[in-house]
Amino acid sequence: MYAFTYHRPKSVADAVTLLGQFEDPKLLGGGQTLLPTLKQRLARPSDLIDLGQIPELQGIREEAGGLTVGAFTRHAQVAHSDVVKRVIPALASLAEGIGDRQVRNMGTLGGSICNADPSADYPAAVVALKATVRTDRREIAGDDFFTGMFETALEPGEIVTAVHFQTPDKAAYAKFRNPASRYAIVGVFVAVFGSEVRVAVTGAGPSVFRADDMEAALAQDFRADALNGASVSADGLNADIHASADYRAHLVRVMARRAVEACG
Repeated sequence: MYAFTYHRPKSVADAVTLLGQFEDPKLLGGGQTLLPTLKQRLARPSDLIDLGQIPELQGIREEAGGLTVGAFTRHAQVAHSDVVKRVIPALASLAEGIGDRQVRNMGTLGGSICNADPSADYPAAVVALKATVRTDRREIAGDDFFTGMFETALEPGEIVTAVHFQTPDKAAYAKFRNPASRYAIVGVFVAVFGSEVRVAVTGAGPSVFRADDMEAALAQDFRADALNGASVSADGLNADIHASADYRAHLVRVMARRAVEACG
């Protein structure tokens, strides 16, 4: 049976206090990973701390040359936001392609990036859009946030409160998705900031990464054909029943080309 105590704090400060009071507490966002894990008895927390009633973790606003999205903002809210569609339409498009309707209406931005699933979509946006992850303690550059498979730079008890995405000159996201889960077998987010081009890849490796050779090629000539001579090594890429490492390496270039073409 399940044996945990359920809490619904009303502020980030209250949530932080609760995290420090119990033996093995877990934060509950949209529950898209935690609840299945509980059902399979792969996690047995002493306490569940539901962040859904904390107003400061929610909302989308335009500020400081970009968008700030609260950690508890759901994928559907990002996908349907007029502000997101106007300021960073590629981010709205990415959110619209996450999972199915049920997942989009429950899953949250903060939960997705804190879980750091290697096939999640949001990590590519965090890295490509030069995002800053804000927590109750500090700010973490998007390039430094993801440290490995299901691992981040967060310290024990640290809570993500929002993510600030910088507005690019143009951007697009393209992914080859698993037909059942709609997770990214490979997803590529391309963003242009002046003379800088950022190409972030998710799904292909243990964690999101930047494709340096592709960035260099596109900085010289921002056309899909500029990627003909660029490639990603299959060494260290994921390999499973869905795609081999070699196939994922091939998909990186295909998805990168599509993203560049979508940038117009």
